[in-house]
Parts: sequence; structure tokens; C-alpha cells
Amino acid sequence: MTEPTQAGRTTESGPPVAPGPASPYDGSGTARESNARYKRLIADGTTGLTVAFDLPTRMGRDSDTPPASGEVGRAGVAIDSLDDMRVLFAGIPLDTVTTSMAINAPAAPLLLLYQLVAEEQGVPATALTGTIRNDVPEEYDARGRYVFPPKPSLRLMADMFRYCRAELPRWTTVSVEGAEPYEQLPAAPGLEERQAERLAKLRAWRCGDRVHRTLAAVTAAAGGDDNVLPPMKEALSAGATVGEVCDALREAWGADAPADPRVARRVETRLGTAVATAAGTV
Repeated sequence: MTEPTQAGRTTESGPPVAPGPASPYDGSGTARESNARYKRLIADGTTGLTVAFDLPTRMGRDSDTPPASGEVGRAGVAIDSLDDMRVLFAGIPLDTVTTSMAINAPAAPLLLLYQLVAEEQGVPATALTGTIRNDVPEEYDARGRYVFPPKPSLRLMADMFRYCRAELPRWTTVSVEGAEPYEQLPAAPGLEERQAERLAKLRAWRCGDRVHRTLAAVTAAAGGDDNVLPPMKEALSAGATVGEVCDALREAWGADAPADPRVARRVETRLGTAVATAAGTV
């Protein structure tokens, strides 16, 4: 499966993406299987990778939660924690590849996991290049519901713009392309159970007090004016899961809910204005 050519999209906070060949669109199955495919692609000369995430990851839910049942590893790779992201990009030269991530509302924690893996590899954040979709209205177009309410979703995008300008200046932080169907593939047998086991082991070895403290800092930042990404990065580094980080945001912002089409249109208009303003065009 390949992602459509990148012509005609709106991007922000990074070098413009020129029209050209599509990046290999991959990520279904396990992180280990996807990693093996990435290595084969790179050996064949590919320098751009595009990662698709499964539905629970795209909705900010861990693989062992009831909403994830039956969806783990379908239509993309399951990423619950830093450990999964390590497996996904093990042995991949993150300073020489360009990575595009097909993720919207939970874009911030996924990008921070990528940054943490790069730092473990000795690659500075300033050397990382790539794109993250981060297109809030697509959540309504594709599934008729938001992961976070509209106003906090836009605030989260603005926090990401500011964070990436300071920390990942070569990263493109939004790609507005409209809804794109995800290919529904059968999950690998036993994948959901294996992901649940990985999460159980993670929660057993991590420092619970540190995780609790850092997640509380995420909620406090979300309820105030501070950028939520620095405490979010600290929480993920401590072993918090993507679902737990998203739950910390929901504690301050409210739970996901069906989206009103009128609100979706207003959010899309505000998103276009925000992107243009951030890019200095209005």
C-alpha cells in the first residue's frame, strides 16, 4: 500500500514538501514485522518511510483497554509505549531517513516517542526530518467523533507548533489532506494478547510513583497555559503509555465524543487560519 503523492497539501513548521514519489505506506502488523519491512525498503534505497497506526493508537487508547478489542494491529501498527517505538525503529538511521506519521489527535505523544528513540540512538532532535498529519477535522470526517474536544485539540496543535520550532525545527507539524480511508487488514494471530502482555510487563517494572507524578504534570499543564509537550515527554520517558498520556489530557479537557458536523466545519476553518498564521501568511 502506498500513500498518495504529497502534492497540494498544507504544511507548517518545517521545510515544504514538494510533489514527488510517494513514500512507502507501512505499519500493519507488529512493530517487529514493520521494522523488518523498513530495513528491506532502506536496503533497496528508500529514504522516506510512512507509518500507519492502528485504530486504538489513533484514538489514544492502549491495546489492553475495552475500546481496543478486535482492532489491535489492524489498519496499522500498535504503539502503546516507548518500548514499542524502540522496536519499530530499531536499527533505522533516524538521522538519514524522513518519516511521515499518519496520526491526528494523538500526534504529540507519538512524535515525542520518536524523538526519545532518536535521542537514545544519539541523534539530536534538530537532525530529525519528517511529517506528522495532525489533522484534527479528519477525525470527524473518518470516524464521526473527536479524540479530544475541538478547542483543546487546536490548543494541542498550537503547543506542538511551538515545541517543534524550538526542538525539531526541520519537522513538518501538520499536513491537511482530508479524510483518507485506512485499509482494514486482519491482525496477526495473538497480537492483541501479546500487546497486553507487553503492557503488563511495562507496568510491572516501571516506577509507578514517577509515572503518576509526570502524568499529573501533564494534566496540570493541560488545565493551564503551559505547553503540554515537555511534561508529556517526561511522562513517556518514565514509562507512561500513549493511552495514559491521552487520559491525562482527557482528565483536563473531557472525553472523546461524537462530533457535530457544524463544529467540525468551524474547527476546519480555524485550523486553516491557525496554520496560515503560524506560517506567517496572514
